[in-house]
Amino acid sequence: MLKAIFTWWNGGSFGLKWHVGRRGVFIGQDETGNKYYESKDASDSYDARKRRYVIFNGYAEASKVSPDWHGWLHYTFDEPPTKEPLLQQSWEKGHIPNLTGTVHAWRPQGAIARGGERSAATGDYQAWTGE
Repeated sequence: MLKAIFTWWNGGSFGLKWHVGRRGVFIGQDETGNKYYESKDASDSYDARKRRYVIFNGYAEASKVSPDWHGWLHYTFDEPPTKEPLLQQSWEKGHIPNLTGTVHAWRPQGAIARGGERSAATGDYQAWTGE
């Protein structure tokens, strides 16, 4: 309960959920569990458009929003992906959020988190010796 009141990075604060629950209409949910809402009217808008919201499933990270929902959130598409899905080409890969800072992040050979072992230096470099 305290986590919901005092944190905004774990799926939205209590205030956000209350505001969206009172003023928003549920539009849909993506494959990662993020929920998307749109205002009932444009009364609290800055530019006469209905506001659109996302409440993240877990940690709030913008890269967790897939391209189709991102386009809808930013008014690139009028219809949400639940009504008009974004066409995906056969050569396109599926959406993966930014994994930097997680245990799934890519670590190059020689990285400390990967054991710190790297191959010996090659080339014409000769180490200085204090003769």
